[in-house]
Amino acid sequence: MIIGNGLIASSLKNIDSEEHLFFASGVSNSLETRSSEFEREFSLLQDSIGKNPGSKLVYFSTLSVNDQSKQDSHYVLHKLKLEEYIRNHASSHLILRIGNIVGKGGNPNTLFNFLKNQILNDKQFTVHSKARRLLLDIDDIPAFLNTSCLHIKNETINFAFPYYYDLKEIINAIQEQIRKEADYRESNEGDFYQVEFGETANMFFRENSPEKYLKTLAEKYI
Repeated sequence: MIIGNGLIASSLKNIDSEEHLFFASGVSNSLETRSSEFEREFSLLQDSIGKNPGSKLVYFSTLSVNDQSKQDSHYVLHKLKLEEYIRNHASSHLILRIGNIVGKGGNPNTLFNFLKNQILNDKQFTVHSKARRLLLDIDDIPAFLNTSCLHIKNETINFAFPYYYDLKEIINAIQEQIRKEADYRESNEGDFYQVEFGETANMFFRENSPEKYLKTLAEKYI
């Protein structure tokens, strides 16, 4: 069973089964502050676990829980609260903490969508030169689950391509694909957080290089 109708939920249709409860619904905006939005996701999660006691729960969290600069954000605190609830109330579960998703459609504020739209619309934007991002092809989520970890029980896995992309690397890949230069200025700001990727995630991406992975993302989704 799949709970949700967004980008992640849509990507899971081919691996849906009665044995698994894929919870892909809830707050997607990391800047959200309204308590009502967080409470709605929490209530839906509680209800879903209660109605499906025999199913293995697969929950999609975020790698930003590792970001020390965001430890007081409503979004991160909410995700950590739900992770803890799952560990205490779902007898069989898998928590997948994911990076910056790249796919067709979805949230216009995701990194790839934002940069693409700024460039296409000739809008100037600021690039924080010290920032780095962990990217993830939406198609890798069902592939990873299906081939590597649906058998794993009661674990939390960090999942994204294990390379910290400079924002200018990403912009250059998008520019090359749409054959248009970006209008941006650089600011000596930004940071990034270290994530420990386990063997399961590293093995999944072992045949990809950072350059190849980024080029593939640009060709597929730009």
